[in-house]
Amino acid sequence: MASDKVQGPIRYGPIRYGMVGGGQGAFIGGVHRIAARMDGEFVLVAGALSSNPERAKASAEELGLDPERSYASYAEMAKAEAKRPDGIEAVSIVTPNNHHFPAAKAFLEAGIHVICDKPLATTLAEAKKLTALVEKSGKLFVLTHNYTAYPMVRQAREMVATGALGDIRLVQVEYPQDWLTEDVSAEGNKQASWRSDPKQAGAGGATGDIGTHAYNLARFVSGLELDSLAADLDAFVPGRLLDDNLNVLLRFRAKGNAPPAKGMLWASQVAPGHENGLKLRIYGSKGGLEWVQADPNYLWHTPFGEPKRLLTRGGAGALASANRLTRIPAGHPEGYLEGFANIYREAAAAIRAARNGRKPSKDVVFPTVHDGVEGMAFIEACVKSSKKNGAWTKL
Repeated sequence: MASDKVQGPIRYGPIRYGMVGGGQGAFIGGVHRIAARMDGEFVLVAGALSSNPERAKASAEELGLDPERSYASYAEMAKAEAKRPDGIEAVSIVTPNNHHFPAAKAFLEAGIHVICDKPLATTLAEAKKLTALVEKSGKLFVLTHNYTAYPMVRQAREMVATGALGDIRLVQVEYPQDWLTEDVSAEGNKQASWRSDPKQAGAGGATGDIGTHAYNLARFVSGLELDSLAADLDAFVPGRLLDDNLNVLLRFRAKGNAPPAKGMLWASQVAPGHENGLKLRIYGSKGGLEWVQADPNYLWHTPFGEPKRLLTRGGAGALASANRLTRIPAGHPEGYLEGFANIYREAAAAIRAARNGRKPSKDVVFPTVHDGVEGMAFIEACVKSSKKNGAWTKL
């Protein structure tokens, strides 16, 4: 094991982290670097930024990394950084899905905390193996479901948990996009190519890419556990090997004395007119909530029989759980990058606690490896159900 090994001032400075993937031409790597910088909690000191040696070297130069800490592979990086007295304390994995498991495994075994993009792996079996590795290592594993860290999502979660909506009856979540309406992978679009390749993306196309975000958000806010689902997956674009649209019926487990809640999930990457249309609606016996990612600073609350109310980030009625992730005064927009940054800030709090042998505050919340397993179980069940003509399938 090789973490928390440096005594003295470095122990109290920014968290030293490395990155796997995220080199030139990679969108999500830049997002993670911005998020990690936003609060001054992290400093990037190492990277295995590309499987292409020339691109990896050029990417490291652009980012100002020490050439000695620009590595040809994540395996080399994990071993070398674990031996350094100033080695990385955490790694961000921002590769295509098929590298998530082996890269995370290498760093966990080296005693290094992991921050990983979703989905967790390419199969449920890999996800379960990773869970065992996390538990054995004692290291932190943070999964970047960034939408869980929007202030008004935290507000909605607390309102549901404290009974503002009564017994939850209905959960509706959708995540439509249009960027894969045509076969852009044939035009050399790198982001589209790996997402439609089963060897790199796993069994789910849109299901794994955005369906897991929608599912995770519904679970995070509602607090419900899914019992079974009935899924209809399609690949509308001719020749596409993975789904680009999914319609899913959801049956949740009963909670307390309330009857089981029901839900619907729609995610699509072939819906013209939609750029990033994530929307969540939750209805209970006492009222409803609605949140739209394109307008993330607003949360609509409708108590049954009363006028609809608009709750705003940082405004009147905002709860402590929302305010602790609010950065600027009400009325100024916060959104996607800040959501990622909040995940990194929560991770930093947990890593700093681990540095000193403590547990983080109970207020520190982030998606873990267990949420990743849930996501992989969701993908597997959707694929299985769809192959059986939409048969109800247990997770």
